[in-house]
Amino acid sequence: MKRHIPNLITLLNVFCGCVATVFAVLNQLELAAVFVFLGIVFDFFDGLAARVLDVKSELGLQLDSLADMITSGLVPGIVMFQLFAMSSTGGWNVGLNPPSDQDSFWLGLDIYPIAFLGFLITMASAYRLAKFNIDENQVSSFIGLPTPANALLILSLPLILLHQNNDFLNGIILNQWFLIGMTILSAYLLNSRMELFALKFKNWSFQDNALRYIFIIISLVLLVTMKFLAVPVIIAFYIFSSLLSKISAK
Repeated sequence: MKRHIPNLITLLNVFCGCVATVFAVLNQLELAAVFVFLGIVFDFFDGLAARVLDVKSELGLQLDSLADMITSGLVPGIVMFQLFAMSSTGGWNVGLNPPSDQDSFWLGLDIYPIAFLGFLITMASAYRLAKFNIDENQVSSFIGLPTPANALLILSLPLILLHQNNDFLNGIILNQWFLIGMTILSAYLLNSRMELFALKFKNWSFQDNALRYIFIIISLVLLVTMKFLAVPVIIAFYIFSSLLSKISAK
């Protein structure tokens, strides 16, 4: 029975991803972010449960990636699609339907073609997850930005719009060139050759996990002081500290 526990937790990630997809399509991006976050929590605990119970399996590995494809691959693509649509109309309140605009009609639908560029994130996520499944080297570290971290990066953008209440930041996020740049950067980071440390603790020793503890403490401080704006800063700090650690180890 215990061998099924991690897979059941992974299936909860699948469920959260499905719910988040529905909310993202309905442009309820705050609720989509909530369920993506819950899915990522389940994604963390399924691996932890598998290690604690010593029931790792090939099925679990494949199921985990399929769950991530929904929660951390499909949903961020839809969210970026919605952000592109907002930028094309000059922006509207997240969670409401877009205003009617005859220029937005495409193939009889009220859609901006450029918005489909957001699904480059979904495609890049699928490619990364496929590579991860056949790569035996990504155990204590990751090659490229993990899909959950990338999902948090993308989902932080509508949350910044909603909660930071800053016209300057809103203008940047709803700028089409910024969104194009973020989409390309996201796809690149997912499949880059950068080696990034994993938040996997083999023990609770500070000496063996100093970088992880320092990263968590600084991240918590940033979240308290900067709210959702902290998420892109934390991702940048994660990449920078990983690269710095790699250079220091040489």
